[in-house]
Amino acid sequence: MTTSASSHLNKGIKQVYTSLPQVEKVQAMYIWIDGTGEALHCKTRTPDSEPKCVEEFDMYLMLAAMFQDPFRKDPNKLVFCDVFKYNRKPAETNLKHTCKWIMDMVRNKHPWFAMQQEYTLMGADGHPWFAMQQEYTLMGADGHPLVGLQRLPGAGVKIAGTNAEVMPAQWEFQIGSCEGISMADHLWVARFILHRVREDFGVIATFDPKPIPGNWKGAGCHTNFSTKATWEDNGLKYIEKAIKKLSKRHQYHIRAYDPKGGLDNARRLTGFHETSNIHDFSAGVANRSASIHIPQTLSQEKGYFEDHCPSANCDHFLVTEALICTCLPNETGDEPFQYKN
Repeated sequence: MTTSASSHLNKGIKQVYTSLPQVEKVQAMYIWIDGTGEALHCKTRTPDSEPKCVEEFDMYLMLAAMFQDPFRKDPNKLVFCDVFKYNRKPAETNLKHTCKWIMDMVRNKHPWFAMQQEYTLMGADGHPWFAMQQEYTLMGADGHPLVGLQRLPGAGVKIAGTNAEVMPAQWEFQIGSCEGISMADHLWVARFILHRVREDFGVIATFDPKPIPGNWKGAGCHTNFSTKATWEDNGLKYIEKAIKKLSKRHQYHIRAYDPKGGLDNARRLTGFHETSNIHDFSAGVANRSASIHIPQTLSQEKGYFEDHCPSANCDHFLVTEALICTCLPNETGDEPFQYKN
């Protein structure tokens, strides 16, 4: 297990530069999803005053959500952006464009999401980092990248918690609950912050659902889903209806749940290691090996359900859109429905 040279640099030197006065200037770091649909890119612009909302930016790049910059500190910003092509049409990897249209269509249903993002820390040599050490003793330790996730609340990202996972060097953080389109905004920015933090430790954070082949657990992005109706009296009835709809559209969701149309997830959803088989739909109460996990708390006849199928490298816009399309507008079939806009 090796780390890159950056892990051995004196991090205190950065304070010399971050403590310099900005002379009433503000730095806004733009973040966007690249052409792979998995990686993130960024660049910085310096506006004359602190922006209060994304509408204040006067440029063609479509700015979608704004967060505090936990690295440069106030008044600097992180700005998550939509990508459009030269002809001002959404880029192929700009899945937020359609997702927002769908979310707006069902706004009165109040869809809520929470997502559990698993990831694996790898050394520069491609092997799991700290794989031979007792990771559980390192949670929150200054020598572990997990401490960097403490920057998420300062950015305004709705982080709910963190924990070690089953596979060596595997970890998880939870984002939510968030309503509608904001779920994916918060999780993509959380990924960006994780990538920034791991640079200081000289390790790699991968969202590959099976970073090393073998007889062990993969990495997913379990997604909790609910609506206003599922939290009201007799909400279980609406949950059961949604699960029945999902059972009839399993292949559509499998294709939506990883960037390669199910090929990545096929390495993870084997029917072993707390996963369902990728070819079969299943649901069960307190069954962590089912496609849909129904929490025991639903004995109160209301609440949420948890979709275990999304892979760790999924696009959160596509996952949340797929759940909405199947469960609320009553779409059917294994192909996306073409709405007339």
